[in-house]
Amino acid sequence: MDTKQLACAHSSLILANNFAPVSEALTVQAIMEITKSSRHSKITGDFTENLVLYWLSKYGFESTIVDHTGIDIIARNPKNNELMGISVKARSRNTGKEKQYLRIGNDHFPKVEAACNAFGCVPYFAIVIDELDTIKVFITSMQHLLSLHPMRQTSSGWKMTDDWVRQYEGDPEIKMFEFKHKTTDWW
Repeated sequence: MDTKQLACAHSSLILANNFAPVSEALTVQAIMEITKSSRHSKITGDFTENLVLYWLSKYGFESTIVDHTGIDIIARNPKNNELMGISVKARSRNTGKEKQYLRIGNDHFPKVEAACNAFGCVPYFAIVIDELDTIKVFITSMQHLLSLHPMRQTSSGWKMTDDWVRQYEGDPEIKMFEFKHKTTDWW
């Protein structure tokens, strides 16, 4: 199906579902094939570091991006004065890969630990997943992450199944925020 046929199918579906809840109607994003740029991985990393930085700052955390092996952000928690060294790990998932876990190589954990020791920080992770129409962000200590998802032979994995996401939502040691997004008109 080419782009014009998809647009016609989209219009027909919207008309046919005129009285259906919005969640049942397809958006342009749902029927549009997404082709990422050659630098999308780097851009995703930069965007998500700044997204986490913005959210921390919005809620009173004095914070900054750092260019250091192991951590990406240093932030002071205004509630308990804890100095956090945060490693941001992010993935931009294509359709069909929404529930895949985010792999964190075992070799990364000592780097986070070393950086945090150098700066006097408590090691944290911010996990950012962009899938379908939602960007989900989870922030937790490295200690808690490893208690949930211990290192295996080569890595730890942050699970993204519906059951795990519900568990994260009920866990007081995991802070979360999310954005819903919709592409309504695009090339």
